[in-house]
Amino acid sequence: MDRITKTYLEAFQSEQSLGHLSPSDAFERLADYCVVCDAYDDEFNVEDVHTGGGADLGLDGIAILVNGALVTSREEVMDLLAISGSLDVTFIFVQAKSGGDFSGESIGTFFDGVDEFFQERIELPVNETVSQAHELMEVIYENSVKFKNKKPSCRINYVTTGQWVSDGYLTTKITRRVERLRGTGLFSEIEFNPMGADELHASYQRSKNSVSAEFTFSNKVLLPEIPGVEEAYLGVIPASEFMKIVTDGSGNIRKSLFYDNIRDFQDYNPVNIEIRQTLAEAATQGRFAVLNNGITIVAQNLQTTRDKFTLSDYQIVNGCQTSHVLFDERGKLTDLIHIPLKVISTQDEEIISSVITATNRQTQVTAEDLYALGAFQKKLEAFLAAYPDKKKLLYERRSKQYNAQPGVEKVRIITKPQQIKAFAAMFLDDAHRSSRYYSDLQAQVGDKIFNEQHKLEPYYAAAFGFYKLEFLFRNGVLPVYYKPARYHLLMAFRYLAGGREMPAFHANKIQKYSNVICEALWDDVRVERHFKKAIEAVDSALNGAPLTRDTVKTQGFTDAVKTALGYPPRSRSFS
Repeated sequence: MDRITKTYLEAFQSEQSLGHLSPSDAFERLADYCVVCDAYDDEFNVEDVHTGGGADLGLDGIAILVNGALVTSREEVMDLLAISGSLDVTFIFVQAKSGGDFSGESIGTFFDGVDEFFQERIELPVNETVSQAHELMEVIYENSVKFKNKKPSCRINYVTTGQWVSDGYLTTKITRRVERLRGTGLFSEIEFNPMGADELHASYQRSKNSVSAEFTFSNKVLLPEIPGVEEAYLGVIPASEFMKIVTDGSGNIRKSLFYDNIRDFQDYNPVNIEIRQTLAEAATQGRFAVLNNGITIVAQNLQTTRDKFTLSDYQIVNGCQTSHVLFDERGKLTDLIHIPLKVISTQDEEIISSVITATNRQTQVTAEDLYALGAFQKKLEAFLAAYPDKKKLLYERRSKQYNAQPGVEKVRIITKPQQIKAFAAMFLDDAHRSSRYYSDLQAQVGDKIFNEQHKLEPYYAAAFGFYKLEFLFRNGVLPVYYKPARYHLLMAFRYLAGGREMPAFHANKIQKYSNVICEALWDDVRVERHFKKAIEAVDSALNGAPLTRDTVKTQGFTDAVKTALGYPPRSRSFS
């Protein structure tokens, strides 16, 4: 392994709290992380995509992206399908070799593993992670009638510390194996990506950058000087240039760009059907700029060179519906289609909140609600970061906002989905819902979750519990067998450390209650003891049955865990 790769590997192990791994095992995860980062904008747990370690079909990593989200369970796939009514799927495979050059034999074994993975029934022995990924694949193809525009994409990534030189012999072998896969008729496209040391270094550096995009914005006007705003532009942009803003380097829509929208994509309701019809008909394509309200982008950083714009750390705060319809219809877009675009460059959080409020007003969401939600998120970010040293956490309000900061431990970054799930599990007894895609919990935002009247201490306790539990899994203190029940373990921990009688979230007493839980989380002896008791409760709830991802997603299992703790379920109103 060369010196630069060793340096990157050491930095990666530090930020991911993987110092206990051997260099070869850590390299596999580095390869997984870099490959997935190139296709997925959000933070993710590298252990969720790592498959290596025996009975792995020669595959070190498997990531499955559905509608822009990284999925790990059948329920997440079905939830995403229910939300959008369609499936846009990418399969990503990784094989990593920490020493040596590109080997024809190893590459052949890699393709054998991919071939086997897509069989209806795997004949070879496989570990639990590969088995779960195969189950997801089966669920996806069972719903193939719902494929959006195209069949799934397949990306095969072979990573080594050597140098790729386009060897004719290897290229021919790879081409033949790709054609064999194509012959299955399962994919719209198949891409083999050889990554040597140089490509790995470049990928790791890209993972450190904020979300960015470069595009041409010719038809624009510079708005007059506005206090707190560095620059602001208003104009129209060709659809082809707009695609550069909303898609990543792999051609996927960047779901993280829409976190500041109040509503996710609403599928093809009457309004979105009308947008699609306008795009589909040549007679109306040229009118799109006057028929559509357009897109509003707020960027933390903007660089301009004449008509060339470079955005980084940006959000589409209005235009989620339009953006998704344009993405769905990208194969039909012509030069006639122009999109109204407003670009605002500011780092003033008050202005950002005001823009979000002004551009997202809807009858069911008041301006006050929008502003309060933004203010709560800002307060939560500051609150989590205010704790000292090893108690500190980083709340990620914007995708990859901490990527450029040196020395940040990735495991201490808490994303919005993670915060919602951890809080719902630990304090709302919604562990079974937290085990699914978080859209149903998101409907409670502003009411039971992220309510402006709530104290912040319970959110910190839930976030730190999520972090600490992952830390114990990674370091082998707790068996990874129990990871499917992680949210039930968080719920159980609250009962064990704090007791059943919990004050209302807006009451001052909830601060003391949450701090009692935090004291247990900060104590290495007590945290281990409580989580092991929580595991005993999970075992009791299982009553001899195996622990699966399906088991944990029912209200009945949540109730059984509470009963095992000595707290039979009862009706409770949280506020």
